[in-house]
Amino acid sequence: MNKTRLPRPKPVALIAGPTASGKSALAVRLGRMLPSVVINADSMQVYADLRVVSARPTTDEMDGVPHRLFGHVDGAEACSAARWAADARMEIAAAHAAGQLPILAGGTGLYLRTLLDGIAPVPEIDPDIRATVRALPVAMAHAALAIEDPEAAARLAPADTSRVARALETVRSTGRPLAHWQAARTGGIGNEIALRAVVLLPPRDWLFERIDRRFGTMIDMGAIEEVETLVARGLDTALPVMRAIGVPEIAAYLDGTLDRGAMLDRGRIATRQYGKRQYTWFSRQSSPGWEICNAQPDDEILDKIAIKLRHYALTD
Repeated sequence: MNKTRLPRPKPVALIAGPTASGKSALAVRLGRMLPSVVINADSMQVYADLRVVSARPTTDEMDGVPHRLFGHVDGAEACSAARWAADARMEIAAAHAAGQLPILAGGTGLYLRTLLDGIAPVPEIDPDIRATVRALPVAMAHAALAIEDPEAAARLAPADTSRVARALETVRSTGRPLAHWQAARTGGIGNEIALRAVVLLPPRDWLFERIDRRFGTMIDMGAIEEVETLVARGLDTALPVMRAIGVPEIAAYLDGTLDRGAMLDRGRIATRQYGKRQYTWFSRQSSPGWEICNAQPDDEILDKIAIKLRHYALTD
């Protein structure tokens, strides 16, 4: 009796971790070892306006390896996780069709979860409910959530403004808790691909010292001029591009609110805090089977990881 064989899942590499952890360097190393395409998974590197501030790889750093979804969205638009996931699915399919290995590289956990696990089909939130919830101080919103969705309140940090508001507006608008909708995720590709994931979580002291140096380097490389050009566009300050790490601090320097020293200090602190949040997220949210690398990512370590990922890609 003939049995129909299902096609083997095609390989996808994932290199994740906090900012400044060495993801881009590892992705390029792997990309030089076999036909590959690096696909951006960083929510700020999608914006054309933020080449320097987002630490987007330069042409030299790309080293001839094709890169996709970098700087492809105008700052006047808000790139959602759903939009990015749709774009990433197309780039992954195109890479496979061309016989290339798709290499997802980035540190935005929401983007990666949306791509792999799918989208929660939450109905549109009533605008009036959203406005009311978003106007609440986070402490009041969390207290209300403890009554209306106690499971979410227990799960979320009381000071997590955005997630607390999202959970509260969802239960008020839809009559069901956010967890109900998240359990019905659709559109994820995690079960359709052979994913090999590495998460770079180097020693914290090394990472934060590197973050501090990077922000100073950004300033020297034109971040101030980049933000000046962005501010001149007169965009809505609520847009993601205007809230990117470094943009509010540099904008305050440009309008005279901060002096240069305070701008540098606040920019470094904000970037370090962001790196800490990413570090915590990937420490707790990485899926079983994702390899965690806690070593300082020097050339030897990066080469070893790249060789291992290459082996996985060729044997899947």
